[in-house]
Amino acid sequence: MSETKVYALNLFDIADRDEYVAYSRRSAREVEAHGGRVVALGRYRESLRGDIEPRTLLILVEWESRAAFQSYLDDPALADLHPHREQGGGNYIWQLFDRLEDLRPILKGDR
Repeated sequence: MSETKVYALNLFDIADRDEYVAYSRRSAREVEAHGGRVVALGRYRESLRGDIEPRTLLILVEWESRAAFQSYLDDPALADLHPHREQGGGNYIWQLFDRLEDLRPILKGDR
């Protein structure tokens, strides 16, 4: 069985605009080259429920697999790129989610 797609949820604030601009100039191309696809970009609107501290921006990236995501992180040719993300984004939340075709496995208690 092949690895399933994963989603990387990025919630963050801009800590240093110039650094994040330097990251964003290259990141979309590099994400795509490593098997990722940005599926949503968003700006914070309002909190409806929950206790997470709001972040200004959302980026949701679909990756072909966990291995594809890891290849993006580990690529030595991108060693100069990732620090721009780290320095440009503040209050970063970065979480991976497995792709589900529907909720039945979760609702049945299967994993």
